[in-house]
Amino acid sequence: MSLKLGVPSKGRLMEQTFEWFATHGITLRRTGNEREYAGAVDGVAGVELVLLSAGEIPRELAAGRIHLGVTGSDLVRDKLADWDTQVAELALMGFGHADLILAVPACWQDVDTLEDLDAAAAAFRRRHGFRLRIATKYHRLVRDFLRAEGVADYQLVDSQGATEGTVKNLTAEAIADITSSGETLRANHLKILSDALIHQSQATLFASRTADWTGDAAAMAALCAKLHLPAPAL
Repeated sequence: MSLKLGVPSKGRLMEQTFEWFATHGITLRRTGNEREYAGAVDGVAGVELVLLSAGEIPRELAAGRIHLGVTGSDLVRDKLADWDTQVAELALMGFGHADLILAVPACWQDVDTLEDLDAAAAAFRRRHGFRLRIATKYHRLVRDFLRAEGVADYQLVDSQGATEGTVKNLTAEAIADITSSGETLRANHLKILSDALIHQSQATLFASRTADWTGDAAAMAALCAKLHLPAPAL
């Protein structure tokens, strides 16, 4: 039985994950073409590479179908309820940085904080008869954050495309999305609320608490030794 390591299957996140493991003497590589999701691991015995989309990895970890997985900390926290009971954080990997934030139209001159947003949302509902819409892909994280901050008169609308364009397209009044530089927000005439940093995300190595680790102790010990990590208490 092999210890299954899930990593992103394409893009810069895959490349940086491969580079991160390489700095620890472990080579991850594709064994087919870009359309094939097959791979291999060199440098440590008993580990099998599984190539998945970053969004699939939290689900596969929670289901116990992979033992380890690399994905954004934002995705794990948003997709898994009580995430830390289902997975354990092993290592922050130092790349894939992005901030999940709340942004409103730049022309809302009197709205700079969550308190301002709460007041604006109440006024919006009185004026229009429905709640202010916030477009996002991160429903759990945003809802939990706004509940904790006491913002009430809003509704979340799902965004599967370019979230920054929803305000211009009149399908939302505000957005909650990840940003690295803020350039796309500014290009779409949006501004970040000063106290609305919801989560600072980065690529993270997670271990599943639900996977069957029977027979994989030696492979896990060898991998942790290579990565200079303590063996997790699962």
